[in-house]
Amino acid sequence: MTELTEDKVILGFEQLCSIPNISHFVTTRKGGYSEDTFASFNCAPFSGDDPEKVKRNQEVLCSKVGIQPQQLVIPFQTHGNTIRAIDPFYVSLSLEEQQRRLHGVDALITNIPGYCLCVSTADCVPVLLYDTVNKAIAVIHAGWRGTVAKIVKQTLDFMDNTYNTDAKDVLAAIGPSISFDAFEVGEEVYSAFLKIGYDMTKISSWNEDTQKHHIDLWEANRIQLTEAGVLPDNIEVSGVCTYEQHERFFSARRLGTKSGRVLSGIMLKK
Repeated sequence: MTELTEDKVILGFEQLCSIPNISHFVTTRKGGYSEDTFASFNCAPFSGDDPEKVKRNQEVLCSKVGIQPQQLVIPFQTHGNTIRAIDPFYVSLSLEEQQRRLHGVDALITNIPGYCLCVSTADCVPVLLYDTVNKAIAVIHAGWRGTVAKIVKQTLDFMDNTYNTDAKDVLAAIGPSISFDAFEVGEEVYSAFLKIGYDMTKISSWNEDTQKHHIDLWEANRIQLTEAGVLPDNIEVSGVCTYEQHERFFSARRLGTKSGRVLSGIMLKK
């Protein structure tokens, strides 16, 4: 990853930085107004943080990346596999109705410039997509449940159905999230991946000391991308573990679920 600001509080992906007609970002923990487990740069509105401090943090974020706070589209995520298109129908709705349509949504797509699609994560995997031919974007929240549900593949299918997206034309970025070494899971999680058909020799290992399985969410989502047709060279994996680097990134396993979130966003420029 690369630093988008001199103070190093906002990051980006080298591959996406080379595209002039999109803006994107990944936030860190530093440089904001929130306190305690939200300290300090929490821009996620559904985390339990003080709304006024979240608003101030969003204003800081937007001033640094050159967008307006009202351009942020942030869904209320539920670890499901619902995908929503920010389309002319959505745009025509009142703000209240738009918020309703963002409830229970874990992935967003659009081809309309000016809407910054965002997901909030704290160990779960954020994935950004850009269709270089049809000029469409997507953002995905892929926790272990979403990864089991193959939400990344479903999003690519949705983009194909909506924008005629061909996966070979897509650039993909896998953001800061919990690493293979840090992600210990119980038998029920391991079984969920096995049941859905993942090759467990490629995405898991057994830790004799802890008697726990480890799951590689980065690789599981990378496999979804390549199996859907995304070219391996078009996939950028941040390699940043939120659990290990919890002082710089929010980690729910470190701070608890009532804590701040990393906000990842992507927008087509007007």
